[in-house]
Amino acid sequence: MTPPPTPGPPPRGRSAWGALVPVVALAAGLLFATSGQTAQGSDLRAGDVTELSTLVAQRDEVIAEQEAQLEALQRQAEALTDQAASRDGAVAAARAAGEDGALSAGLVAMSGPGVEITLDDAPRRPDGGLPTGARPDDVVIHQSDVQAVVNAVWAAGADGVAIMDQRLVATSAVRCVGNVLLLQGRTYSPPFVVTAIGDPAAIRTQLDASPQVQVFLQAVEDYGLGFAFRERPDLTLPGHDAPPVMEYATAADG
Repeated sequence: MTPPPTPGPPPRGRSAWGALVPVVALAAGLLFATSGQTAQGSDLRAGDVTELSTLVAQRDEVIAEQEAQLEALQRQAEALTDQAASRDGAVAAARAAGEDGALSAGLVAMSGPGVEITLDDAPRRPDGGLPTGARPDDVVIHQSDVQAVVNAVWAAGADGVAIMDQRLVATSAVRCVGNVLLLQGRTYSPPFVVTAIGDPAAIRTQLDASPQVQVFLQAVEDYGLGFAFRERPDLTLPGHDAPPVMEYATAADG
């Protein structure tokens, strides 16, 4: 009589799959738990946008706190300088020299006649579409547009220039992120307002003579961007209140 065959091990493929099933289930459970803890009820797909907007808001709060600290420290420094100047003639002379150059450096407020120039994105159409032949970039103000206007104003011999509430000085840089202006640590959305103290006729002439401004004005005509030039009989520009950035220095005599 032939003995019954001895049962062998189950096929390897089925055995491996059977062992992997609980591992996969465990990994999936960990993934869902981690995603739920990370999202905390928010949309993970919008994480980058949400994180960026949150970061900008946080940086704005930090800058506001630092500005308040700066103002307090500046008041303390001025009080200490007053005390030192009252006792030391050299300190008094150095302070007087600094005050003489403060107006030219843009560190104090300035008033006088001038112009106000406004640059703005094209208004949205009721149907949400774009002008014929236009791209999305064509209907917004760019860094080059603001720079062209500011450069022309300086070339016209303006005594002082400001964008929004920020006084421009030798170390100021005009930068845009998308259509948001980044200036001296603060962000601004259009319309962008450039104010300048100087001869309105000379500024108007220089704007007309600037090739870069003419490129912008052609876009104004083609795509409906906003541009306004107004003469102002009395303007006041704020003083530059950020700490000066020093790149070079020389030793004082003696």
